[in-house]
Amino acid sequence: MVSLRNSLEDGVWTDPECPVARAADVVGDRWSLLIIRDAMDGARSFTDFQQRTGIARNILADRLRKLAAHGLITQVEAPSGRRKMYALTPAGKDLFPVIVTLRQWGERHAYATGERHSVLVDDRGEVVPPLVPADAGGRPLTSDTTSVRK
Repeated sequence: MVSLRNSLEDGVWTDPECPVARAADVVGDRWSLLIIRDAMDGARSFTDFQQRTGIARNILADRLRKLAAHGLITQVEAPSGRRKMYALTPAGKDLFPVIVTLRQWGERHAYATGERHSVLVDDRGEVVPPLVPADAGGRPLTSDTTSVRK
């Protein structure tokens, strides 16, 4: 697996000491996040990603290369052996809470009341409850109750 440390193409991180900035350098553009989202939802082939997102082929190829270079997806042999498929790596799967949190933020803030949108459900068909960061004792955490130590 490729380490994200010191792996940005040009070697320059936006903010080398900030984990949020480093993560944004790797997956902070909309296409990368949508590719990860679709991989979590079963997309496996170049065509799957292109049809689901509507992304231009050259941009898709670039983002797939970048995500693979950073160890978030990997190419695997298709059962037919004719084409390569894409699969999330453990690092890519670790983005699941990020995707869920973005989805839930979008449900609350990017739609008018009553406006139709897709819904994330668990394997029993139940709507996934809101994700809320919590401390070790279960107390909800917010930007008002946390700070960054440098």
